[in-house]
Amino acid sequence: MPAIVTIGSGKGGTGKSMVISNIACLLARCGRKVCLVDLDVGGANAHLMLGQFNPPMTLTDFLTRKAASLEEVIIPYPRLKNLGIIAGTGDTLKTSNMPFATKRRLIRHLAKLDADVVLVDVGAGTHYHALDFFMLGDYQLCVTTPDPTSTLDLYKFVKLATIRKILSNFVSHEKISKTLLQEDFKTIEDILRKAEESDPQNREKAESALNEVHFMLIVNRVSKGTMVSIRNLERLLSEYLGVKLEKLGEIPADNAVEESIHFLMPVCEVAPNSPASKALYKITDNLIWELSKNGLGKGA
Repeated sequence: MPAIVTIGSGKGGTGKSMVISNIACLLARCGRKVCLVDLDVGGANAHLMLGQFNPPMTLTDFLTRKAASLEEVIIPYPRLKNLGIIAGTGDTLKTSNMPFATKRRLIRHLAKLDADVVLVDVGAGTHYHALDFFMLGDYQLCVTTPDPTSTLDLYKFVKLATIRKILSNFVSHEKISKTLLQEDFKTIEDILRKAEESDPQNREKAESALNEVHFMLIVNRVSKGTMVSIRNLERLLSEYLGVKLEKLGEIPADNAVEESIHFLMPVCEVAPNSPASKALYKITDNLIWELSKNGLGKGA
């Protein structure tokens, strides 16, 4: 089974698709077989970052069963033989209204992809599909900029994703699930206490779900004096949610990134010696290290 790494953000415009497309290329260069899957409902553009203007097949073909498996809709990336792309769907209405059975089928097929690492771009925002797809990963990458509104939106995103993860353990217990959904919890500890009220084992189930989560933070467009809001974000997550974001790395503000987007190519290919590229190399190395600690994502 592949290592599944999901990537999300609290709002659009953080550079999430740029980050994931570069990580995909760099992982492939390191000998990993990689599949980049774009599940960004309404804003799928990861394939454009890799120069794929008009993909012959997309996620829609799988969702509508024109393709029997996800493998059938993978587009090879011509510059790297071990990198494939599953382009996001243009049929946003069908994706946003995805039935539960279809979502479960998609998740099952993601886990069966022939790859060392599957990178899943779940998009920005707090739609429950985005939250569910984000939490299915072995690791969850969070992308933000140092902008205060961006970090606040990421805090809300992580909070709701964490709550959604806990609730997923109670779907078969309608009473406790309904009780948890009806309240606006300020901290994860509040949820654990509420779950425990009806059955002490509920707390154990919730804590077990939290142990499966591995949040990692990437800060994009960092410049001098812009990290105050990131420290505030880390404090909020620790104090109010009891959640730690492992810092995977920072990407400096760099004109080379904008130039690479103009050319619809990863910055690591357009300007491999630029500050942003060097930061992305380090981030990819850190990700490989994190995966290897659990025996995941190993190349041939």
